[in-house]
Amino acid sequence: MKISLNDELIALENPLTVQGLLTQLGYNQPGSALAINQTIIPRDTWHDRLLQDGDDILLFQAIAGG
Repeated sequence: MKISLNDELIALENPLTVQGLLTQLGYNQPGSALAINQTIIPRDTWHDRLLQDGDDILLFQAIAGG
């Protein structure tokens, strides 16, 4: 299975959840947000949301402004 994370192709041998992928990559930044195929995925569903072949994931850091 192949996915794209921030325009970088990643091959996965086994299906993973969003949280599983981020854990595998060692990414644990507070204040981050994620979109899959241009749809924002709520953080409280990351542990349930299975990634699909061809998913285009955008992971970004939320920044507060004023």
